[in-house]
Amino acid sequence: MAKKEFTYRGKTIEDLKKLSVEEFAKLVPSRERRKLKRGFTDAEKKFLKVIQKNPKNIETHCRDMVVLPQMIGMMIKIYNGKQFVQVMMEPEMIAHRLGEFALTRRSVQHSAPGIGATRSSAAISVR
Repeated sequence: MAKKEFTYRGKTIEDLKKLSVEEFAKLVPSRERRKLKRGFTDAEKKFLKVIQKNPKNIETHCRDMVVLPQMIGMMIKIYNGKQFVQVMMEPEMIAHRLGEFALTRRSVQHSAPGIGATRSSAAISVR
């Protein structure tokens, strides 16, 4: 069976890439539409220029940037507050924010309690 081609609101990736930002804004949910209509910040404009010039080795702190169709297929490094997390932009990520894909908190993994943490562990020899 052939793989189903990805569409977003009835449009293929090629169709979406041909759209202007204003036309694309009409297709996305309200929060992203408001962000796109208000215009990009200076940092986001600079980020878009970097994407157009050099599609490789892109690093950004713009976690609030909406994923545009032009970003699909690129490898973007998104800052999570400590390091840059490498993320491959896929079609399903359209109209989400970059920060959603670079988590800022790790899940806590607890191990066994240390010596002296409980009354029973205090009786165990340290050897």
